[in-house]
Amino acid sequence: MKPWLLLLWVVGLAAAEPACPLPGYRFVWGDEFDAAKLDTAKWSYRTGPRLWSEQRAENVSLVDGRLRLTGLKETAGNLKYTAGGVISKRLFRYGYYEASFKVPPGAGWHTSFWVLRNGGKSDEPRVEIDICENDSVKLTDYGINHHQWTPLPHVAMGGKHIKTPDLSTAFHVWGCEFTATELKHYFDGKLVHTFDATKLKHGDGNVWLTTIAAGLGGTKSVDDKKLPAFAEFDYVRVFVPVVASASEAKPAPETAAKK
Repeated sequence: MKPWLLLLWVVGLAAAEPACPLPGYRFVWGDEFDAAKLDTAKWSYRTGPRLWSEQRAENVSLVDGRLRLTGLKETAGNLKYTAGGVISKRLFRYGYYEASFKVPPGAGWHTSFWVLRNGGKSDEPRVEIDICENDSVKLTDYGINHHQWTPLPHVAMGGKHIKTPDLSTAFHVWGCEFTATELKHYFDGKLVHTFDATKLKHGDGNVWLTTIAAGLGGTKSVDDKKLPAFAEFDYVRVFVPVVASASEAKPAPETAAKK
């Protein structure tokens, strides 16, 4: 290849990578969900019973360039509903996490974008960073939360509820910057919450995109008139500091964590 063609090719590759909205970060991993089916080299399915729904791989699909997690009323085991979710196979720690999505319009669905190690040893620090937790009974509100799961005992570190437009009618963007000293949470580019990260014992985590049927947030029942329910993710991206640590990305265990 001629040198000038090689330069154009390299420049083209660089331009194709998403830019981080914060300075000092480079793109390292993500999914635009433009393929015909889920990239199982990047993702594991979240499966098994969780609160009111059985999580199944069959409820995960890619439709029109988006990840679709479908909630249905159907019997699975002892549960009356099914839903879906995915978990990254790579581990991350410090960086900027971002996803664009919208939630189902009917009550009964808990849709989340969060970071937590999927499995791991009991003596390894496991911190949960809930960038967005929406209960679709309240479409103009979502929660930010932080948990220390290990070392035991589990400690809920608290967070904040953010008022929003209707999260089911349009795609919005959630972001979180995780550093050794701070967690900064963003909604549609606006800083909405800051947390002292020195209160947590830090560890690596997987990225989770999930929806479950649940009686959370004051939900009394699933709104069956608005089924099937769709949580749709347009993209998810992870950026790490330009000078990244060795924990930037590691293989992930397959043992499912509970939430």
